[in-house]
Amino acid sequence: MQTVFALQTRGAGLYEFTGTVAGWLESEGARDGLLTLFVRHTSCSLLIQENADPDVQRDLNAFLERLVPPAGDPSMSYLVHTLEGPDDMPAHIKAALLPVSLSIPVMNGRMALGTWQGIYLFEHRARPHQRQVAAHFA
Repeated sequence: MQTVFALQTRGAGLYEFTGTVAGWLESEGARDGLLTLFVRHTSCSLLIQENADPDVQRDLNAFLERLVPPAGDPSMSYLVHTLEGPDDMPAHIKAALLPVSLSIPVMNGRMALGTWQGIYLFEHRARPHQRQVAAHFA
């Protein structure tokens, strides 16, 4: 089974879509297998992360902003690719550091995620984007 999830972002940050994926698996009658998710863009990432405390998402975003600041920051003066805005090349760097695909075991039709784990699209661009995540279950 395959599908593509369309996710709308509102700018930089983490966007949980665990329920959307779980609903798709259920609607397709999934049993045991492996789910693969792949984001079809070069300026965002996928993460499995804690979904209980929103401070975790805020702290992750803040950490990456400190690690890879916008192109206008003096520490990023070496960047050449700046025509698409001060957040574009830093977004590509963040996507190079973080996963763009995930593999999740599915048992009895449910993802084998831990109690506090959720699936997130991590948007690295400052403005809203329509993102696509391809899913394959076998």
